[in-house]
Amino acid sequence: MFCALGSAICFGTASVLQAVAARATAPGTGSGSGVDPRLLLRVLRQWRYLLGLALDGCGFLLELVALRSLPIYAVGAALAASLAVTAVVAVPLLRVRLSRAEWTAVAVVCGGLAMLGLASGAEGKGTGSTALRFGVLAVALAILACGAAAGRLPDRARAAALGLGAGFGFGVVEVAVRLIPDLSPGPLLSNPATYALLIGGGAAFLLLTSALQRGSVTAATAGMVIGETLGPALVGIIWLGDRTRPGLAPLGIAGFALAVLGALALARFGEAPEVPGAAPGALDAAAQPAASGLRHGREHP
Repeated sequence: MFCALGSAICFGTASVLQAVAARATAPGTGSGSGVDPRLLLRVLRQWRYLLGLALDGCGFLLELVALRSLPIYAVGAALAASLAVTAVVAVPLLRVRLSRAEWTAVAVVCGGLAMLGLASGAEGKGTGSTALRFGVLAVALAILACGAAAGRLPDRARAAALGLGAGFGFGVVEVAVRLIPDLSPGPLLSNPATYALLIGGGAAFLLLTSALQRGSVTAATAGMVIGETLGPALVGIIWLGDRTRPGLAPLGIAGFALAVLGALALARFGEAPEVPGAAPGALDAAAQPAASGLRHGREHP
């Protein structure tokens, strides 16, 4: 659980940096799709994005350790809680002022995680069938294809669809980790879940970066939270044997619900600020709400 929470801290802090970089990057002028693969190349020129990626790498390693010991539903809820981390980190770094309701949401997330930590059992013993591994790979490919189509939707619907797709992509990563029991080269390369992990993670980053730059951050974040928590949790329970401790299922369900609902409440946070030298169309840091990338906080006057 410490690894899961450490992962949330890394992801939540990285998000503050990544949204600023995404908004400071000039939009593409290519195919007209809301998903521009070259966007990733452009944001890699931003030092904030590179620092965010380094924190994402640390968070991913901690997530891998957590997924080897905890049920997927516990890890997914902890990752959604990085919204609360971003809100708190944004206070000193971006001079964001949180309302009483937002501080309450942070407390609800923390309380939900505490309940979930008490109720969570060990990870399920199921390693998944071959059909499940190929199914996860098919989902990863479908996310990439559907994301390209979602990029052509109208503004708010596009952001929500891209955010949901990104959430499903991160969810594929969570499930795929559990479907890779053997890390030796031969079994690793022959396991469809390995390729699902790579494709799902890449698609998630692409779709989320596009959503942050081209649409409503609030809608994108809410979609992502739903996608990365509910689906993987159900897969873990139904196919991989994840359970709570005996007699603590109600506590676990309540903790999961509180953590996710608190995270969704924090998804109301505003857009990313403009930085000096930002591309035209980015928001004015002095006049507009400050925020983060994956997890956002709204500034109040």
